[in-house]
Amino acid sequence: MNHSPTDTSAPTGTLAPTRHDPIEVSPIRAVNVALVPQRSPLRYPGGKTWLIPHIRFWLGKIDPSPRLLIEPFAGGGIVSLTAVMEGLAERCIMAELDPDVAAFWQAALRSGPELCDKVLRFRPTREAVEAVASIRPSDPVDHGFRTLVLNRTRRGGILAPGAALSRAGENGKGVASRWYPETIVGRLREIAEHADRIGFRETDGIGLLEELLEARAGSALENPSDPVVFADPPYTAGGKRAGRRLYTHNEIDHHRLFELLADSGARFLMTYDRSSEIVALSRKHGFHAVQVTMKNTHHARIPELIITPEPVFVS
Repeated sequence: MNHSPTDTSAPTGTLAPTRHDPIEVSPIRAVNVALVPQRSPLRYPGGKTWLIPHIRFWLGKIDPSPRLLIEPFAGGGIVSLTAVMEGLAERCIMAELDPDVAAFWQAALRSGPELCDKVLRFRPTREAVEAVASIRPSDPVDHGFRTLVLNRTRRGGILAPGAALSRAGENGKGVASRWYPETIVGRLREIAEHADRIGFRETDGIGLLEELLEARAGSALENPSDPVVFADPPYTAGGKRAGRRLYTHNEIDHHRLFELLADSGARFLMTYDRSSEIVALSRKHGFHAVQVTMKNTHHARIPELIITPEPVFVS
């Protein structure tokens, strides 16, 4: 189900929670990613394209519209890109600690034409990809391009050490199966068009939240809805292993994240793999959680939690 940016009516068909499972099921289903605009050039493991209808609904309910959205664990950045490009937030600040991912965003936002030129000239043979992977570039654009090449040619877009190159890929095209230069360049050019409204910092996400949310607490805001936070941290809570396998920088103090958001009073939307630890933290801080079932790249059905400070996705 695809909602327009101005559609703030809740969908029908909510599945009622059973007495054995008090967490409600979101009335908005995880969307097929083919039904929403693909704005990020990165194929990010754990990406949130399927969440976009929830993001549109959440931000569409905030009046006045937020002037700033903070995304402290940016990854592929799909939520920030959607919010800015669809006018759901005036501007955004993304943060990413991984230096390779950070290099991509810095290149995309500051040197878009150079990055586009490299994409159009590159021919993704296995030998060419291995040559790019073997060099640690010092030039920021070359570094961002290296990240993009590895992301688009490795299995699942995984950048963590040990990730393998795609073998068969789509239609037996191997490493070239996800390298669509014109499509990638189109997304990069759209990002460049909005670059003046997209901020980026290579930093720890929790540190960024501490800085910006503490500044919020000490100021008189003209817009009481500013800033809003979208937090999609690595899924390492409750002993989950996916975050450790997929991301180079995966250590996070989940308890501190919850405390920060609770103490700030800011509006936020946070996503987590369902675990008893996260359910307990949500209840401890009086947050509201709904469950969404999505399919991963292996078509397994995974329950995810969408957490907000107050009920948003209820009928």
